[in-house]
Amino acid sequence: MDIIQQIINGLSIGSVYALIAVGYSLVYSVLLFSNFAHGGFLVIGGYICYFALRSGGMNIWVASFAALIGAGVSAVLVERFAYRPIRERTPVTLYMLIASMGMSIVIENIFVVTIGGRFRALPPVIPMEPVNVFGLATTSAFDLLSLATAVVFLIGLQLFLVKTKWGLAIRAASYNLKTAGLMGVNVNRLIAIVFFVAGLLAAVGGIFLSARYTLYPQLGSMITTKAFVAAVLGGLGSLPGAVIGSLILGLAEMLTAGFISSQFRDLVVFGILIITLIMRPTGLFGKSVGEKV
Repeated sequence: MDIIQQIINGLSIGSVYALIAVGYSLVYSVLLFSNFAHGGFLVIGGYICYFALRSGGMNIWVASFAALIGAGVSAVLVERFAYRPIRERTPVTLYMLIASMGMSIVIENIFVVTIGGRFRALPPVIPMEPVNVFGLATTSAFDLLSLATAVVFLIGLQLFLVKTKWGLAIRAASYNLKTAGLMGVNVNRLIAIVFFVAGLLAAVGGIFLSARYTLYPQLGSMITTKAFVAAVLGGLGSLPGAVIGSLILGLAEMLTAGFISSQFRDLVVFGILIITLIMRPTGLFGKSVGEKV
């Protein structure tokens, strides 16, 4: 049935959005600012995977591991040299928001200047053949694999936050970063871990999105906007909200493309954003707090 196929496709793309939106919300929950450079880490992961496969002769597992580590380290470096000096001088998060916009443009243009802005396709290392789902619908192995991979990483993130010492520290910092620091948490190291995890998750999404579409320097800007919409829909700073918002967004996109027109996909997405801001500005799982930018 077409509707089951579109639902599977929607859950697949929504789960990839979730990986990006969760990292986005994780940073927001601790530092209370929207990191618009987050899409740059997605692109970094995609390009590392691309060149590792094309030029390095690596298999998809080694290339993916290199992409995840590279994007995570890049996120840590951006935080260390672009955000931390601002954070240590002023508590106003607006300045970090502005810096993140600048870093997004810087990352994009580094790729444009160094390797060019043309579209690149990842080698066919991820299976794309059709798969019959219990005789009800036919989808691609890629959609099922991306959905399963996203679920594994999201479960891994949840276990990290619940079962580890640093996960406990991150949950404490999401309530009050200053108090967590007074209780003995190394705030700078905690923030570096948050950015590393966010960058790593963005890279996973970047690999799958590069394989689904194509890879180019501006890919991160488009996807970050969708992730931001998903995070707002679920409630900024809420990780379960980011996941639910991403799945709703993915389903809305695929159902619109499948039964109305693909030209209306973005219209529906931003229509959902406007309705959310009018009807429930805090999102599905968000809470009203103090200053958040």
